[in-house]
Amino acid sequence: MPTSSAYAKVNGVEMYYEVHGAARDPGTDAAGGADARLPLVLLHGGVTTVGLSFAAVLPALAAGRHIVAPELQGHGHTADTDRDLTVPNLASDVVALLDELGIQRADFLGYSLGGLTALEIGIRHPGRVGRLVLAATQYHQDGIHDEVHAGDFASPRLPDQADFQEMAEAYAACAPHPEHFQDFLGKISVAANAPLPWTADDLRTVQAPTLLVIGDSDFVRVEHAAEMQRLIPRSRLAVLPATTHMTLMRRTSLLLPMVGEFLD
Repeated sequence: MPTSSAYAKVNGVEMYYEVHGAARDPGTDAAGGADARLPLVLLHGGVTTVGLSFAAVLPALAAGRHIVAPELQGHGHTADTDRDLTVPNLASDVVALLDELGIQRADFLGYSLGGLTALEIGIRHPGRVGRLVLAATQYHQDGIHDEVHAGDFASPRLPDQADFQEMAEAYAACAPHPEHFQDFLGKISVAANAPLPWTADDLRTVQAPTLLVIGDSDFVRVEHAAEMQRLIPRSRLAVLPATTHMTLMRRTSLLLPMVGEFLD
């Protein structure tokens, strides 16, 4: 359960966000220091919520760290709008939320759609980012396996019926307009296949130390993740064994020690 939750009006979106963990020390936001912990922003995956994406890792991450976890446009408690659902728009919302909360600088952990959003912030707003953890994140649509683009649900890489049921139940439980679920799925599908706004040269400009994490049976091709690791100057790559896109954030025995050491 979050320590608190609220809504913030950002860019015409009534954005829901949760706060977990320790109280924020405003003195660490700008300068940090060897022993200071910046706030950590968690950005969830597409068609999910904070809980669905991060329930397995939140208790450990929130131990001694101030966490802000928004729900992006159209997701969870945050109502959709007529605005296009694009990565630059989502990133702009998150930066505006941090402005509202008085957070000048933070670490980011983004998963899937949240990883794309975090990467956009790292590229366009480098001064706002301490460290980046990008989970199941590509920088070009060619980095995704063909069966994912094709929507081949016979592939073990894609969500199964139980996964979709879980997403539908979460949407029904908290969305302002639960009757819009099918329309929202269509909008997400368009967004998921849209061209991404970066080049290899953009990745070379990322200033934040970056941890790339994928599963060996993820949406993202291992070769593509390795290319990203070569392009981003201060980056590391971890490929988790026997791990799909949907199970990545639940692999706590592998993920938590790695992410904890990196962020600290």
